[in-house]
Amino acid sequence: MATPLAFTGRSAHSAAAVRAAFADEQYWKDRIDQVGGVNARIESLAIAGDQVRVELVQTIPATDLPKQVTAIKPDGLVIPRTEIWTGDAGTFTARVDGAPAEVRGTLTLTEDGTGSRYVVDGSIEVNIPLFGKKIEAAIQENLSDLLVREAEFTDNWLSSH
Repeated sequence: MATPLAFTGRSAHSAAAVRAAFADEQYWKDRIDQVGGVNARIESLAIAGDQVRVELVQTIPATDLPKQVTAIKPDGLVIPRTEIWTGDAGTFTARVDGAPAEVRGTLTLTEDGTGSRYVVDGSIEVNIPLFGKKIEAAIQENLSDLLVREAEFTDNWLSSH
């Protein structure tokens, strides 16, 4: 059974402002530089009208993983990730290179009083006997932390642009 991934972030900025950031190439460059982690990079970015597709590669260093995980992946985890936005809704997928692990779900951006709300609803599935749940828990913890940092980054980036 998959491990759920749920996150809700709030911004002082409107959903329209957040959407505008998502449609700005500099936003993605700044975000990956500031919160992407070691060796993080943008693989591709396509912006057409209200649709944005970004492919990123992020890592979880071995020092941030439990020993059961580093026994299998001693160099840490490399995670290719794709977000596709159309207007206020999107999808995301991520996988772990060299491991039967997948993260997927939906993204929603809505107005919330004087600001906006960003909701991630997904699941993490690692098909490795005995260690799958430990790896799922490590991915969930790291992704949850990353989502918090990304939401804070977006709010700060919008305040300064």
